[in-house]
Amino acid sequence: MGSVVLVFLDGVGLGEADGRNPLFDPGLPRLRARLGRALVRGCAGEGGDLLCRELDATLGVPGLPQSATGQTALFTGLNAPARIGGHRTGYPSSDLIAMLKEHSLFVRARAAGFRPTFANAYSELYWELVAQRRLRPSVTTWMNRLAGLPFRTFEDLMAGRALLWDITHTFAGEWARRHRRPFPELPPVEPEEAARRLLRLLGEADLVLFESFLTDLVGHRHLPPEPVLEVLDRFLGALLADRPPEATLIVTSDHGNMEDLTTRLHTENPVPLLVAGPGAAVFREATSLLDLTPGILKILGAVREGPE
Repeated sequence: MGSVVLVFLDGVGLGEADGRNPLFDPGLPRLRARLGRALVRGCAGEGGDLLCRELDATLGVPGLPQSATGQTALFTGLNAPARIGGHRTGYPSSDLIAMLKEHSLFVRARAAGFRPTFANAYSELYWELVAQRRLRPSVTTWMNRLAGLPFRTFEDLMAGRALLWDITHTFAGEWARRHRRPFPELPPVEPEEAARRLLRLLGEADLVLFESFLTDLVGHRHLPPEPVLEVLDRFLGALLADRPPEATLIVTSDHGNMEDLTTRLHTENPVPLLVAGPGAAVFREATSLLDLTPGILKILGAVREGPE
């Protein structure tokens, strides 16, 4: 059916339409105009060529959804928290890594002959800290590694062949300094240019993944919402405007967080699934995190529809 660009935003839930929810006020005006409604509870529906669904992130397991299990569920289609007996925060454990090794989106897409790629740039310092066990790889990092795919570097970033997790290079340096880590001076990138760089990666891949945790940092009060929302709105607006007609753009998250500023914790709110392009119809009945990976594989043509 075509290619896929997947934008994964950590910690974005669908909250109430009130002042505690920055996704309502100030919100994402460009996205709101495109969809015809704010990104809050009750957004499910279609506006023009943009589909919105509300995905359950609790997956029937008591407690607050967390990153390790939520992302594993999202990128495998397996109910990770149910399988390991609860939601698990932070980084994947050996049992979650085992699920990714066999069932991840990248592993399955590559086995079917498609070309997935991870757009995020990794620094040499990151890998040094991982080797020193001062950092643990995330779910997406494990997914790329277990699929045997190369990681993009800061050289790729400077050449316009990768994106930084903060999209514009304006937040990452301060975040690194706060954690007492060196960080290079990088020229700023406009959100629209970052979007164009991401879309250009379709020239070398069928499935392009980009991850940002800017939104999760807002929810945990490490960043103010207004500048992050402005960057995100411009970035998503450009992706929607410049998306090639044969490509499907998907935006989603793993758990709620930034949509309720009365708490620094995750929430039980559903997360958004936004889809634009020829594959949108695949997700019209999507109801939980478990629907993402099977839907993408169907769009790519990696799974057959109907009985064997």
